[in-house]
Amino acid sequence: MNERFNTIRFNLIFWTLYFLYEWLGMGAATDQYYVYFIKACTSVPIAFVVSCLSVHYLFSKFYLLDKKTTFWLGQIVVAVVFVMLKRYINYHYLYQMYYPQGTLKPLIFFPKIIIEFVNLYLIVFLYGTFLFIRSWYQQRQTLIELKQEKTAAELELLKSQVQPHFIFNMLNNIYSGAFKKSPETAQQILKLSNFIEYSLYDSKKEKVTLTEELEYIQNYIALQKIRFGDKLDVSFNVYNVIEGIQIPPLLLLPIIENCFKHGVNKSINASWIRVDIEKKNNELVVKVENSIEEEIEVMASQNGGLGLNNVKRRLEILYPSVHEFKTYREKNSFLVVLKLQINR
Repeated sequence: MNERFNTIRFNLIFWTLYFLYEWLGMGAATDQYYVYFIKACTSVPIAFVVSCLSVHYLFSKFYLLDKKTTFWLGQIVVAVVFVMLKRYINYHYLYQMYYPQGTLKPLIFFPKIIIEFVNLYLIVFLYGTFLFIRSWYQQRQTLIELKQEKTAAELELLKSQVQPHFIFNMLNNIYSGAFKKSPETAQQILKLSNFIEYSLYDSKKEKVTLTEELEYIQNYIALQKIRFGDKLDVSFNVYNVIEGIQIPPLLLLPIIENCFKHGVNKSINASWIRVDIEKKNNELVVKVENSIEEEIEVMASQNGGLGLNNVKRRLEILYPSVHEFKTYREKNSFLVVLKLQINR
């Protein structure tokens, strides 16, 4: 919300200043304020539309996604259409008011067309430059905040590291003894041990394989099924080969935790969770759906709480412009759909 407000404010300031320059600045030079007011009313909207198409649409949708051919073709089409539109308006309307001798040349007069192109794209370039400087500054501030958060998290981890290591080592010792007396209990201990091991060691890595992340999630679900028993039905489906795919550790777990926090934990009746993992060309698609009961508070079901917000923020930082994260709330279910480009 703040980002959208800042973008709107930036655009209002930039285009208001450009309008005042075209009107008052140029009008003061020739003492023809009315003429240049009309000129500003035509040139500013055209420059605004071209800037939005060039920077916000073509650059974001195609150039950043490595579709450079489509980007340049789009830029050429936009330039031809709007430069000729500006030339047409100037030639047939504005020249009659302040530059009648300009109509002595034909409409398709290349020196004039080049001048119109330069005048238009100087503003587009200036707008894009200010926008990129602003974006760079925001990213720099975000990186500073992330470094501070990382430092704080590392300090907290150091303070709490002794106890998890002790528990992990004790679980391995208990597993050795339990295996002889109760193999089923030993398997449960092993899953818990693997869960803690992943949390302690693999979560520190920059990337882990998707197979490791899914094994970690399956251990988590298995431990939860011990708690809920027959009350919980889990369907876990991997539809094609996912070997070699790497993702940041603990990216998917908050989505699964959300199923239990706002679904299974609060359900009186039997509950279900469905997890679908699929690779489509260069895209990883993860769908997680869980049952909910009508009595569950709407806000929790819609927003998913802190866990899903954390996932959204990590995705914005790690996969800018190359991810999709959507949630859907139905009467008796809550669905999360995550799409990541994996050819990076």
